[in-house]
Amino acid sequence: MIELMFEPTDRMASHDVVAVATAVRTLGSPESESGELIEQIARLEELKGAVAAAQARATAVFAARQRAERQAAGASAADAGKGIGAEIALARRESPYWGARHLGLAEALVHELPHTLAALEAGEITEWRATLIVRETACLTVESRRQVDAELASRPGGLGALGDGEVVKEAKRISYRLDPHAVTKRASRATNDRHVTLRPAPDTMTWLGALLPAREGVSAYAALSKAADTARATGDERSRGQLMADTLVERITGQATADAVPVEVHLVMTDQTLLAGDSEPADLDGVGPIPAPMARNWLRGDDTDPGNEAKVWLRRLFTSPSSGQLVAMESRRRCFDGQLRRFIITADRTCRTPWCDAPIRHIDHPMRAADGGPTSADNAQGLCEACNYARESVGWQTIRHPNRTVDTVTPTGHTYRSHPPPPLGGAPPADPEHVAERRPPNLLATA
Repeated sequence: MIELMFEPTDRMASHDVVAVATAVRTLGSPESESGELIEQIARLEELKGAVAAAQARATAVFAARQRAERQAAGASAADAGKGIGAEIALARRESPYWGARHLGLAEALVHELPHTLAALEAGEITEWRATLIVRETACLTVESRRQVDAELASRPGGLGALGDGEVVKEAKRISYRLDPHAVTKRASRATNDRHVTLRPAPDTMTWLGALLPAREGVSAYAALSKAADTARATGDERSRGQLMADTLVERITGQATADAVPVEVHLVMTDQTLLAGDSEPADLDGVGPIPAPMARNWLRGDDTDPGNEAKVWLRRLFTSPSSGQLVAMESRRRCFDGQLRRFIITADRTCRTPWCDAPIRHIDHPMRAADGGPTSADNAQGLCEACNYARESVGWQTIRHPNRTVDTVTPTGHTYRSHPPPPLGGAPPADPEHVAERRPPNLLATA
């Protein structure tokens, strides 16, 4: 069956792809022999490469066609490409960031790196290995990029004989030989990309990361290491890793100890969790669900840690008795204030675009204010910058339903539904039975 998948055909349609996917689901049977299972694993890996190459070709053709159609309709070259990456992201069930990355990868493979695309299509390399080649040659001219592609493919065994690390080293080496100025200039500009990130980690922890120039990163790590070693030498019983982490927090926040850092907690929890000892988890902004006892300890002061001097601000949120959805927020800050923007951010938690999950940066009117949409909680959704800008691109529509449910309609007519997060302790609302309001699509004349 897998052999048939690799046989050349005139052309496959979408229903053929569905048939292949259905056939693949029958593999991995417990009755199969070990040798057969290994063969299936190997051939399926090849199939993954072929599928990734097909996705790249489809992506590049789609992007070129969209730009051509929009420019033929009067859009400028700059406007013609807006929103394409976001639509690709929705089709792949990923965030706009990854949609843009997939678009860039596809266009580079199809138009500039034919040998890499061929190796991917043959299943000799993975999509990640192809991405590494695209990344390491991004600063080169098209001609130099094609030469790197050809030289990598001409090595003994071809691209399939190289591991991830070898591909990166070879691509860098050839790139520097072909255009040392471009490679050096790219390295000097990389400092502009420095930034800090915060991501959830298991067990109510978080990953705080920083992309820094090599000198600054090494210096910061050395300073934390020295502080930890000094504390250990004077009898501190905390581990070296704990000391480095605590020192980082203390030096960034300016507090005497890591436990004394004041924090305003955007914490969503039911009244039963807060007051009656219920076990329903609370939701901490930027982290996600946390155990109910931990949330209660934070808000009343942790009785098990008398040295914890942190000041925690509490914001009360109000829910509908019937649906459990958030409907209001306390307007005065007695340890919380209550602006509409903060309410929407707390209610939606992350970007409302399906599969995005990025932090909320913009509050969007599903029905535009310019079209008569009210500035209210019912006509608002939290979005990241990329998703909000994508909705202002040509041909995008938004359909507003009851219960803050929103449909996003892309220029190709595909619809993606977004519900607000389910209430704590409850199920998500049922799909609405009727359309409330439709936000008109953006036209070229108003793009």
